[in-house]
Amino acid sequence: HEREHDREISEQAAKHSEEMEKLRAQLEQEQRHLLDELQQQMAATHRAEHEQAQLQSQTLHSLELEALRLTLNNMHTSQLELTQSNLRKEKETALMELREMLNDRHAQEVAILQSRHQLEWEKIKEQCLKEKEDL
Repeated sequence: HEREHDREISEQAAKHSEEMEKLRAQLEQEQRHLLDELQQQMAATHRAEHEQAQLQSQTLHSLELEALRLTLNNMHTSQLELTQSNLRKEKETALMELREMLNDRHAQEVAILQSRHQLEWEKIKEQCLKEKEDL
């Protein structure tokens, strides 16, 4: 029973590790995607800034475009941070659920083992009484 219990715990730990790796991979993939998107948008914003700076007065318009670029950069940074925060919360929730599930399973296994132990104890006790009577 202990080996089976250890094996089940090992399986659960392996599943937990796999889930954590999947969550990490998803987070990294989403971060890469957001960074690529941000780079594309930053490049597009940069091109637009350059074209408009050539068409209009350099100082005033350059300052306006820089302000817009910084605002866009801040918005994307905030969006990325929010996405990371949400993924972190989802990961923490999944971990909590997995812990609860493992704790419940462990409690069930302990109860089963205690019940079996009690039955075996009763059986041994009855055998001892029977042997006493036989003697």
